[in-house]
Amino acid sequence: MTRITVIGAGFGALTAIRKLRAADPALGIDVIAPRPELVYYPSTIWIPTGLRTPEDVVVNLEGFLRRMGVNYHQASATGLKDGGRTVLTDAGEVTNDGLIIASGGRFIKKLPGIEHAITPCEGVEAAVRIRDRVAEMQGGTIAFGFAGNPKEPTAMRGGPVFEFMFGIEQHLRSRGDRDRFRLIFFTPAPKPGNRLGPKAVDGLLREMKRRGIETHLGHKLKGFEADRVTTEGGEFGADLIVFMPGMTGNAWFDNTDLPRSDGGLLKANAHCQVEGRDKVYVAGDSGSFPGPDWLPKQAHMADLQAEAAVRNLLGELGGQAPEATFKPELICIVDTKTSGILVKRTEKSNLMLPSTPVFHWAKRAFEWWYLRQYR
Repeated sequence: MTRITVIGAGFGALTAIRKLRAADPALGIDVIAPRPELVYYPSTIWIPTGLRTPEDVVVNLEGFLRRMGVNYHQASATGLKDGGRTVLTDAGEVTNDGLIIASGGRFIKKLPGIEHAITPCEGVEAAVRIRDRVAEMQGGTIAFGFAGNPKEPTAMRGGPVFEFMFGIEQHLRSRGDRDRFRLIFFTPAPKPGNRLGPKAVDGLLREMKRRGIETHLGHKLKGFEADRVTTEGGEFGADLIVFMPGMTGNAWFDNTDLPRSDGGLLKANAHCQVEGRDKVYVAGDSGSFPGPDWLPKQAHMADLQAEAAVRNLLGELGGQAPEATFKPELICIVDTKTSGILVKRTEKSNLMLPSTPVFHWAKRAFEWWYLRQYR
């Protein structure tokens, strides 16, 4: 029996599992992940404002994995050997005829004092910490910011910071104490949200101004303290710091000979194949892919990359050269708790539609539609 190993249990990994099983009911599929669960990160933005609980956004995958007929290994990958044909884990070795790596990325935690900031997309626990801190605050300053990987511009995830910020601002208004809070948005980039497109930059800045959110832009970050943010352009006090640093590759990549990008991710070609490696593919945040400088690190992109990876890996196993590619496409709704701003960017167009409650409800409807296949 041909066996394919999938590392991860996030968006790219689960899409790969579905596509593999749909292509071949008899295929042997091994899945390696620390826990049999999917964290639906797009909805963690609603945890601090009470629209979602941790239980709402964490999906138990045991039923899905049984339906897919996979062999689940509750373990963490620690390395590779035999050219990728053997995955090393903290619970033993798993051999394969083909490998898809979709184990996500890792946030860069090198700034001095970064332990004083909460990284919202680091997990459900981080969103709960933000919720609890906001709930106990009766006033003060909340700082929201993000930065990138200086060696790899695409290795960043800034969009959710806007959603946490706008959502919490709206939440404070609904509490009736918005006037007791100072909200500050900061980033080293002079044009925040530039990867969303020029229209999005102007729209986001207008939305901040309309909501009375201050900005501190274009200054390199120096570090954090328990009560302040320090940049080369000055410092400001903060009672709560929500900060998304740039991303790099998983630590276990260091125990492999896989080629890496300057930013530490797995270097892939347009077919999602790890460069120079036989039947080894990558999807999602783990990989560095060719494409425009705004190529997003988001679930939608991971899904598209996983589909291409599956088609090419199965083709390789059948003696065919990889041909499938993925379409660079950024689609998101920047949610504000009660409304949403639709942004879409492709290599040919850039669209931004103004805030409306319709998009907020569309985001909630998509959550239900997407998760139904895994529940």
